[in-house]
Amino acid sequence: MSALAALLAVITAAGVWAYQDLQGNLRSADVDAKIGDERPPRMSPGSKNILVVGSDSRAGANAGYGRGHTTMHSDTLMVLHLAANRQWATVVSFPRDSWVEVPACDRGDGTTSGPHHAKINEAFAIGGAGGGVARAAACAVKTVERNTGLRMDHFMSVDFQGFKRMVDALDGIRVCPTAAVRDERARLDIPAGCQTVRGEDALGYVRARYGVGDGSDLGRVGRQQEFLRALAARAKEKLTSPGALYGLLESATESLTTDEALAGIQPLYGLVSRLKAIPPGRLTFVTVPNYPRGMDVPSDTANVVWQYPEAAELFLSLARDREVREETVTAAGRNPLYAGTVRVRVLDGTGTPGLAEEVAGSLRGYGFTVAGTGSADAAGAGTSVVHPAGLARQARALASRLPGSTVTESADAPEGLVTLTVGEGFGGTR
Repeated sequence: MSALAALLAVITAAGVWAYQDLQGNLRSADVDAKIGDERPPRMSPGSKNILVVGSDSRAGANAGYGRGHTTMHSDTLMVLHLAANRQWATVVSFPRDSWVEVPACDRGDGTTSGPHHAKINEAFAIGGAGGGVARAAACAVKTVERNTGLRMDHFMSVDFQGFKRMVDALDGIRVCPTAAVRDERARLDIPAGCQTVRGEDALGYVRARYGVGDGSDLGRVGRQQEFLRALAARAKEKLTSPGALYGLLESATESLTTDEALAGIQPLYGLVSRLKAIPPGRLTFVTVPNYPRGMDVPSDTANVVWQYPEAAELFLSLARDREVREETVTAAGRNPLYAGTVRVRVLDGTGTPGLAEEVAGSLRGYGFTVAGTGSADAAGAGTSVVHPAGLARQARALASRLPGSTVTESADAPEGLVTLTVGEGFGGTR
């Protein structure tokens, strides 16, 4: 995408026809009309959040990737946050094995899915069941917004074939794996050591999972971030050659599907120009702090859950447009607090029949250990989390799942137990 910053140079070298040709390559999807009204507020109107999806749709030329797929899938899911002052930006990667709540979505085939917990990449597949990118994107946006509280301003999808063409237009990208990478599913077999990858090898490198490292999706996320840094640097090298620039821009625009507001050379150029102007060292790549879900649910060996309260603090920083440091996020993920170790008592302070049990069910879905439910002695004006000494972090982890709740330490709180009192105006769990 960074190569779009060369648009003016291309037009100068190749003429107005180049602009028209590239403009004609772009595809748009009416995403906003399909998301609905239940969305997070914009806490920093001047900033921008862009959901970026690496789509592994098996349609057309992509049909050879994988077997048994009947809908489109998201192989990569990231949010690009561009600060209001345009002096910094953060790219947040979501492991596709993230176990999250997927809201109800229009499948595009005449049916609607119900809210449920699943891998985060399932959202794109649900919305894309009818074959339309707009509904696939809408479900992905709704899922990310539901679980992060971040309001998405734009959407962008890049497909397999377009990715390969972009890499080839740059004459390949240099990578330096420390061990040989062999992954039949990703069609990759390369030796250890520094080398330039192109085409299928480049795509395989960012998709590989089972033939490298520990076989986890987290390792793949790290390689994707490394590759994006190298791709951005390589694109800058190519900004001096109009011929190479046009090839790169043609590949990039042919591979993109965006929301309608972003679907034009001028808005894309404006976006990328702002990214290019960010000072060195202030474009950061981070991964949502997480840990294996098996620590909470021993039978689940396939998924990860986001680590709280650290994940919530990351999202809140971006929502409020506060700069995020890669080393801070990395350090926060080194000492996870497992949700299963947090014992919670849920009390209803509203007098609503069944509310305490409903909230308890949601918390169990997030991995918390619910020690009991009941009614509060007095009605609460708001939702509160009360804890005894020594359980402050556990209380913050719970409260971070409850937007608008307060946290208080009390000498009268039961030992070893965090008490949640659901009050008036309760906004649900996240």
